[in-house]
Amino acid sequence: MLKNSNNNFGLVSKTVHWLSAVMLLSLFAVGFWMVDLSYYSEWYRVAPYYHKAFGLTLLALTIFRLVWKLATPQPEIIANNKAEKTIAKLGHAALYLFMFVIMISGYLISTADGRGIELFNIFTVPSLGEFIENQEDVAGVIHEYAAYTIMFLIVGHIAAALKHHFIDKDDTLKRMTH
Repeated sequence: MLKNSNNNFGLVSKTVHWLSAVMLLSLFAVGFWMVDLSYYSEWYRVAPYYHKAFGLTLLALTIFRLVWKLATPQPEIIANNKAEKTIAKLGHAALYLFMFVIMISGYLISTADGRGIELFNIFTVPSLGEFIENQEDVAGVIHEYAAYTIMFLIVGHIAAALKHHFIDKDDTLKRMTH
């Protein structure tokens, strides 16, 4: 089934979820690695090019994901109590919030000098220019801290899924894997 039901996630939601997870983890790993590249490294220009292009791709996927979330039923959160349900909702909201903070700050870093971002040589996402003094540096700090924060949130997300599976023995994890 492509669409979600009231009890299960459909193929579209599962695919977008796992693709987003792989992209987020990969973008973090590449970002962590590329900040230490020297000017003379063969990857000095290549790694940022792909990091930006995949970051923009994740932005489009995330926007699609939110539209899909509004257009199809969402399975009810499985929770033992109201507090657990609230924490789950806040955790998911924080993941989305920090994804957008990372992507917007990445855009602001990359376009502060007036140049757009190439998306796999298909087209260029235009620059809106510099909004604040030292935009590249300010956005860079935000980008870095947001990236570490989202990794922390992802660890919590994974821990919660494993708790549901192994301790609560409910279908939370199964709904995203089967």
